[in-house]
Amino acid sequence: MSWVEETKRRAALEAVKEVRSGFVVGLGSGSTAAYAIQALGEALRSGVLQDVMGVPTSYQAASVALEAGLPLTTLDENPRLDVAIDGADQVDASLNLIKGGGGALTREKVVASAADRYVVVVDEGKLVEVLGVGQVVPVEVLPFASAFVLRRVGERARSVHLRVGSGKVGPVVTDNGNFLLDADFGPIEEAGELEAWLRSIPGVVETGLFLGLADIVYVGTRKGVRRLVK
Repeated sequence: MSWVEETKRRAALEAVKEVRSGFVVGLGSGSTAAYAIQALGEALRSGVLQDVMGVPTSYQAASVALEAGLPLTTLDENPRLDVAIDGADQVDASLNLIKGGGGALTREKVVASAADRYVVVVDEGKLVEVLGVGQVVPVEVLPFASAFVLRRVGERARSVHLRVGSGKVGPVVTDNGNFLLDADFGPIEEAGELEAWLRSIPGVVETGLFLGLADIVYVGTRKGVRRLVK
């Protein structure tokens, strides 16, 4: 395991301490969230936690949870979550995020919004002063509208492209059956305004700008884990 993966794992273990017995937990997607899901499964097996259920944000998260022995539920059964744990692609000083590198941004934003407390886990390389520096903003779009949205976003972005799969022909398709655009806006000084503009474009389902949602961020570093609070 590389030092970066080890820092993410340690930070995920700290984040899991936010969970109490009886909690319903939103489960993020990706490698960082997987460490937290695995830790929750271990806590259940050892008896440290009891009666914890998870709401996965993707088929990948559901698969990791099932393998870890973590019981699953749905937002239909539990529309209010006690806590959600997820990773992020970038985090600024105000705990605003860019997410969506793994393609589950819409479900992740729904789950984050449904949770009483949204806990994010990252390595220190994800911390930035300004969002968008060296990082694209993912945008989930209806397939029918993808060319139109691509043109509209391209009027403002430095560059934008349809995300295509690795090892498959054609575009990446989300768990919702939609396409993803990756837009480079450079440093984002007015993230709220950009978020509103993107969401105003017909055919845009959701954006990877997660603004004002994170309550706590656990940051894995070479020296330990930092806890950042809103």
